[in-house]
Amino acid sequence: MKLLFSLLLTLLVTVLPAADTADAQSPYALPALRRHYRQAATDEEASRRFHLLMRNYAQRDAVVLAYKAASEAIMAKHTGGVFDKLDRVKAASQQFDAAVALNPKHPEVRFLRFSIESNLPKFLGASKHLDEDRALVQQALLRHPNSGLDAEGFRIVRDFMLTNNHIGGSEAAKLRQLPE
Repeated sequence: MKLLFSLLLTLLVTVLPAADTADAQSPYALPALRRHYRQAATDEEASRRFHLLMRNYAQRDAVVLAYKAASEAIMAKHTGGVFDKLDRVKAASQQFDAAVALNPKHPEVRFLRFSIESNLPKFLGASKHLDEDRALVQQALLRHPNSGLDAEGFRIVRDFMLTNNHIGGSEAAKLRQLPE
C-alpha cells in the first residue's frame, strides 16, 4: 500500500508541473489575452485574430468571457453596416453581463466592460455601467496588492484609468504611489 501511495504521489508531482506549464501556454492565459486586447484596440488585423481566437472559447471563466466580450465589441469598429455594428455591441453587452454574473466583484472583468463602454458613442445608450464599474475598479486598485489583480493586471488597469483621466484627485495620487 505504501508503495502504491508513493507511486501515485510521484506521478502527481511529475504531472502537476506539466499541467501548470500547459496552462501558461494556453492561448487563453491572461498574459496572452492582455497582449491580444491591447493590440486589437489599435490594429484591425490584430482585432480579427483576437476575435477568431475568442469566438472559439466555450468555457465559463468570467475573466476569459470578459475578454471574449471585448473582442466582440472591438470588432464593431471593423464591421461594415450600422446594424452589424449595433449587433456586435449588443452581443458584447450580453457576454459582459454573463461574465459579471459569474464573478461580479472581479476587477478585471469590470475594467474590461468599463474600457469598452467608456469608448462607445454616448448616443447608443449602451454605457449603462460606467459609474458602477469605475467605482469597483477604483476601490480594487486602491486595495492593491489585495486588489484581485496580479502585478501585470494592476499596471494595465491603473495606467488606463489614470492616462484616460477616469480616476483623478487624491485617489489618482494614491494610485501613483502604490507599488506594482
